[in-house]
Amino acid sequence: MNYVASLMMSLPEVILGLGALALLMVAAFAGDTSTRLVSWLSVALLAAAGVSLLGPAGSGGEAFYGLYRADAFAAFAKLLIYIAAAVSILIAPRFFEKREALRAEYPILIVLAAVGMGMMVSAGDLLTLYVGLELNSLSSYVLASFMRRDQRSAEAGLKYFVLGALASGILLYGISLLYGFTGTTLFDGVAVAMKDDLSTGELFGLVFVLAGLAFKISAVPFHMWTPDVYEGAPTPVTTFFASAPKVAAMCLTVRIAVEAMGPATDAWRQIVIFAALASIVLGAVAAIGQTNIKRLLAYSSINNVGFALVGLAAGTAEGVSAVLTYMAVYVAMTLGSFLCVLQMRDDEGNHLETIQSLSGLSRTRPALAAALAIFMFSLAGIPPLLGFWAKFLVFDAAVGAGLWPLAAIGIAASVIGAFYYLKIIKTMYFDEPAPAYRASDSYIESGLIALCALIVSPLGYFLIPVLGLVTMNAAIALF
Repeated sequence: MNYVASLMMSLPEVILGLGALALLMVAAFAGDTSTRLVSWLSVALLAAAGVSLLGPAGSGGEAFYGLYRADAFAAFAKLLIYIAAAVSILIAPRFFEKREALRAEYPILIVLAAVGMGMMVSAGDLLTLYVGLELNSLSSYVLASFMRRDQRSAEAGLKYFVLGALASGILLYGISLLYGFTGTTLFDGVAVAMKDDLSTGELFGLVFVLAGLAFKISAVPFHMWTPDVYEGAPTPVTTFFASAPKVAAMCLTVRIAVEAMGPATDAWRQIVIFAALASIVLGAVAAIGQTNIKRLLAYSSINNVGFALVGLAAGTAEGVSAVLTYMAVYVAMTLGSFLCVLQMRDDEGNHLETIQSLSGLSRTRPALAAALAIFMFSLAGIPPLLGFWAKFLVFDAAVGAGLWPLAAIGIAASVIGAFYYLKIIKTMYFDEPAPAYRASDSYIESGLIALCALIVSPLGYFLIPVLGLVTMNAAIALF
């Protein structure tokens, strides 16, 4: 095997890994005064990793004896991950400065998490999958409790760690079962073993692996950590959790379902359909009574994972393409929503999280209210916003695969979800004004909100031809 070729295929992870170690030394010697410099250098690293996808890292094929895949599917997922990670770094300094918790380790932890996520979406082996997932998880546990003097943040980190360790154990047990009954950890080898009749041991392994991955994408019934962690973690960290790791875990689930368990589609499809419907319904119903905007967006993310799983349940190239399109639009909607949450500050600069504080926002901050309304309508899947197109694609893929009852129930359940999004819009536009938020003094946040709003607006439909071509090309790489 040519190790130089393999290293070129894994160049994004090499760039981020070596860069993170170098930045760690800068942070160690220069201290927290170097935070802004380290942050910008981290963004530059992520940009460099993204550019490297234009070479062998985006279409090179198998590396390291099949342990690693450099294909169009992984390249698309990594691009979304790097964009979400970069935004999460850019919005952090202003938030942490107010709380005197600005530390140079924050951007480095996100870069290290990005290395793990890159390995996840490029995994060609069950052990590569596990190593990448754990590298991402270890960084995430620290990020969740980053404000260690804040009780909510410390509690969020502890809950995430305990439940994450449980999920990792379940996943590792599933991997051991698949290895024991198929004799290999390579995805291709597992697929070959499953072409014959699925044995009871392989079936149990399949169930345990999907259960472990369901925790990472916060699908029902493994969603219990999501609202508490989203609420307790610092808002920039919550922004990160809701976007990049969600994309990585969803794309990893798609890859392992299609590549490793493709011959057993009928077995895992039942699990995916249950998780999809349960996530859509619970995410919609549980969000209705929430008073904290971050908890509401946590249930919204559970709801959206359910819709993405509808595309996976189809088990076709069109279904995978729909999932990728959905995740791309979801990242834009989620980043925009959390950027709006970061703007919720009183006169003294303290961050507010109650939905009630949004009352009458259309009269005090009309531009912010309009942007948040666009994101809420798009998350609800209301045309002509781009969120509608994403939902249409996953339901169309399900119908194309003969799963019209799943599509019908999903469409009906999406009406429930529209209620709590519309409740926020009603609060902003029809309730008596609450004390006005402090005017925005961050051009970065304002610019990113405007960009995300533009993407999910009707103008975003001009992106559909390109997005459709890229996602279908990525989906075909798995088949």
